Amino acid sequence: MNTLFSAGEGAVLVADGRVVAVGSPTHLAGNADTRQHYDGVIIPGLRDAHIHPVGYASALVGTTLGDIGDLAEMTEVLRRAATALPDGTAVIATRFDDAVVAERRLPTRIDLDEAVPGKPVLVHRYCGHIAMANTAALTAAGIDAGTPDPRGGSLDRDAEGSPTGILRETAIDLVSPHLEAQIKPSPRQLIDAMYALAGLGVTSIGAMLGLGNGPWASLGDEVEAMVEIADDLPVKVHALVIAGTPDDLLHARARIDGAGPRLRWTGLKLFADGSLGGHTAAMYAPFADAPGATGTMRLTDADLDLAGTALDMGGMVAIHAIGDRANGKVLDHFETLVAQGVEPHRLRLEHASVLTADDIRRIGALGIIASVQPAFIGSETEWLGTRLGEDRLGLTYPFASLLATDAILAAGSDSPVESPDPFAGMALARDRASITPAERVDPAAALRMFTDGGAAALGESPPLTVGSPADFVVVDRDPLQTTPDELRATVVVATFVDGVEVAVDRAQSVWV
Repeated sequence: MNTLFSAGEGAVLVADGRVVAVGSPTHLAGNADTRQHYDGVIIPGLRDAHIHPVGYASALVGTTLGDIGDLAEMTEVLRRAATALPDGTAVIATRFDDAVVAERRLPTRIDLDEAVPGKPVLVHRYCGHIAMANTAALTAAGIDAGTPDPRGGSLDRDAEGSPTGILRETAIDLVSPHLEAQIKPSPRQLIDAMYALAGLGVTSIGAMLGLGNGPWASLGDEVEAMVEIADDLPVKVHALVIAGTPDDLLHARARIDGAGPRLRWTGLKLFADGSLGGHTAAMYAPFADAPGATGTMRLTDADLDLAGTALDMGGMVAIHAIGDRANGKVLDHFETLVAQGVEPHRLRLEHASVLTADDIRRIGALGIIASVQPAFIGSETEWLGTRLGEDRLGLTYPFASLLATDAILAAGSDSPVESPDPFAGMALARDRASITPAERVDPAAALRMFTDGGAAALGESPPLTVGSPADFVVVDRDPLQTTPDELRATVVVATFVDGVEVAVDRAQSVWV
């Protein structure tokens, strides 16, 4: 049976969950057995190529510090959270931003001890690459002055060499697995979060899933969490597993394969460095506001061997790279892989935040996928120039320059680092007056980053082409005919996955 879905001057003819034809309602009506009409405009389903779905669900239901103004407010929020928890349960909070609190600094264990002296506390900076622990949390993890820095991370220390509680990069993994997290979402909460994404017009996601490791290690085994709800997923979930060994990766794939029709193993996620906000992005030259710091290079030979395993398994390799030095190292490896015959579309450069002019050209020439996050522009506006300096700022989030090389740009949110609202992301890609305005993109390019580019990054068919899955969205305005501010106010009228409307509660689709 052919069903014609129409809105305004556009229509999609669907049979058995796949696109039969795309055109005008008038031209397609004669081939339709049934018809559904909506007020609005039809656009392809939106893809979030890079999101932490379990972390996103946790941010919706857990303790968040995203709107505090100072450390006193932090203390109050943490105390309220601790009061509601049973003994032995850690207070774990997310989205702390030292760039916006009045003190302009990270809290130490002393600050957190004052807030909650009797229970372990772990506060995540919003980037996920720095966390702050109180004394009880450090003690639970067995960390003291004699604990060495782990490979790819560090413990901040006071003048006597004792840990201050500030944990950078892999040092977070020394603490978080030892804490019983109160923000781990229930299966129902995780399903609700996936429906919230559908309410934003998202039909597919690139899901970064840890095995009790990675930035959100305190959430436990995220692969298992998604497998548990696989039969109830309203959107398509392409799993990129944060694995440490070939056995971990193979075991994760075995659990994911066949778990549900909308969950599939897609590949491996690795980390080359940290974040700009945390001064842990790996840079060629020191940060402008921290002359002694060039960040943390996390990529190891073992990681590169593991990337080979993922490719041998038929998967993609996605490597997080923020700083120019990290991006250069990853591109060196990708160049070698392409020369060996690896298909470029199976290689993803995650974030590609600060690049050199040569590496911008290399990305286009190699044909790999640059998985970028326009939402970063909004949250980093006030401090990015100070951190990088004028010369490097001009090579930061260089979307227009990348597109000029014919690079494939796939947009994502990195939520819970940022809001998962794709329309806000499109608006920031178009309207970036405060950060390298020359790199703004036009409306069509911004939409393609969340549609065609996202589909390529997830190994999906080009959206709304004959034979492709009928994943599309009806919105109340044409994203190609709006200003960025109008685009931010877009209302999703209906979301379709495989030709079936996803019944969503629009009130869920609100970021915290």
